[in-house]
Amino acid sequence: MSYLVLARKYRPQTFSEVVGQTGAVRILQNAVARDRVPHAMLFSGVRGVGKTTLARIMAKAVNCEGETGSPPCNQCDSCVDITRGSAVDLKEIDGASNRGIQEIRGLQEDLRFMPSRCRYKVVIIDEVHMLTDQAFNALLKTIEEPPAHVIFMFATTEVHKIPVTILSRCQRFELKRVAFAELMAAFAAIAASEGVEIGRSGLEMITREAGGSVRDGLSLLDQVFSLGGDKVGDDDIREVLGLVNQAAFADLSRAVLSADLSAALKVVDQCISGGVDIRRFHAGLLEFFRSLLVCRAVDDPAALLAVSDRDLAVLKEISSAYSLEDIAAGFDFLLKGGEELKFTPQPRMVLEMLLLRMTRAAGVVGIDEILRRLDAMAPGEDGDDGPAYPTGAVAGVSQAAMVAEAKKKISPSPPDAEPERIAPVSEAVSPPEPDKVPAAVDPGKDVRRDWNEFISYVAERRIRLSTSLKLATPVVDGDGLELRFDERGDCKFLEEKENLHILTEFTQDFFQQDLRVIVRVIGESKETVADDQTQHERQNLRNDPLVAMTLEVLDGRIADVRTGPRSRA
Repeated sequence: MSYLVLARKYRPQTFSEVVGQTGAVRILQNAVARDRVPHAMLFSGVRGVGKTTLARIMAKAVNCEGETGSPPCNQCDSCVDITRGSAVDLKEIDGASNRGIQEIRGLQEDLRFMPSRCRYKVVIIDEVHMLTDQAFNALLKTIEEPPAHVIFMFATTEVHKIPVTILSRCQRFELKRVAFAELMAAFAAIAASEGVEIGRSGLEMITREAGGSVRDGLSLLDQVFSLGGDKVGDDDIREVLGLVNQAAFADLSRAVLSADLSAALKVVDQCISGGVDIRRFHAGLLEFFRSLLVCRAVDDPAALLAVSDRDLAVLKEISSAYSLEDIAAGFDFLLKGGEELKFTPQPRMVLEMLLLRMTRAAGVVGIDEILRRLDAMAPGEDGDDGPAYPTGAVAGVSQAAMVAEAKKKISPSPPDAEPERIAPVSEAVSPPEPDKVPAAVDPGKDVRRDWNEFISYVAERRIRLSTSLKLATPVVDGDGLELRFDERGDCKFLEEKENLHILTEFTQDFFQQDLRVIVRVIGESKETVADDQTQHERQNLRNDPLVAMTLEVLDGRIADVRTGPRSRA
């Protein structure tokens, strides 16, 4: 006799054997007991949570002829036939391969006749969302007014693809992912029944990998049992399933959040040398950071995380040591880096570059924090202690003295600690020009990729400028953005001094790059460049005493200065 896989061997045959779907099971049992069974039912949920299984149990329950208070009895002829798959009055249809209108018309013709042996004819359509629109339309009238001897049961993983006209005529049961503790207990019982000893940590790994799906977990158990022997160790499970030890994710997250790139790269090297798939490793690290974020953000993370108590304790310990902002930044980097990893032929290099960005971002002091610290150094209305924002020497006090006083108000780092890294000061606040405020740098804008978006950005502010831009071909050469036109008449408006100056501001503001805008007509040597008024404005901001004091106090540096409209907003 051929081997029967665990997913079939341990498929539930009664409602009491179903794992994790207490609400749906109770409703179905009560419906059978009170003779209130609906003529059409829809079971939805992710794969492997029991949709088709519940439909089959329900088919047995409504046709059960045994003397039992909680059908099905699994003893009567009807129950036995359905369990064996030989019941003539139970029709199971695969919606993916029988999806056309002809199949539905054939089904309707068959449903006209009374059941042969059972009380009801039961139709189970799996993956019902795969039916064509014409098939759904043909089925609609039958579902609305079915014969009294017919019960429909549908199962789907994509309920949103089913027409609302069908949904409104079905009683819906949305099955959830099975909770971690329930799933782990079920797997432990199966392992004991099979005579295989698996440690608690090994069961936790299998349960975590199952992701709330009973069938997925049983398939993984099958793989583990194939190792042979009466005892399976944790290392064997990791090797068979290609898993990463959770301790590696914990060590890597600590290294990244502590800005220790060397330690982070060593952890990655050890995992890859052990044969771990890089994309799967990235997915596991992303899930780990998501768990850290949940632990840091909510009071009861256990309700939102499918992890063991031991892993939860580690997550809480790590998350409590770092700020929510740092953890969220790491999660965001990993989330966006997944797209790069998906298509690159060099996944390791992409992952290492991703870790580099994460370590550089860890511990960065944002502009809000910089402003808060500067506010803390400002004096009160009536001569409170603390230096004023300087514009040079104020009231006979030298700037050096003010900087020294400001340093006292910021907690010093231990002598052997690394200096705190701060976000680049991209803009400076100039007292004579209070409308210039810091704006967060928005890296990643590309002239070629985001050109149409830039035109829309300009159109919201100067429609005439955007009209001219639509006629231009943009070319980036070093720090210059060259706008090439076929005809001189197309760029006349842009060549005007004021318009070109405004366009330069828009360009630098949108792309967050120090770009000079050059207007050129193809075939002509003459070019038009914006004047250097903006350059003088930036230089004045760089030399402002407040900027000097900020750099001195916070040990920072000026990466660039923006003076565009967004910076003034």
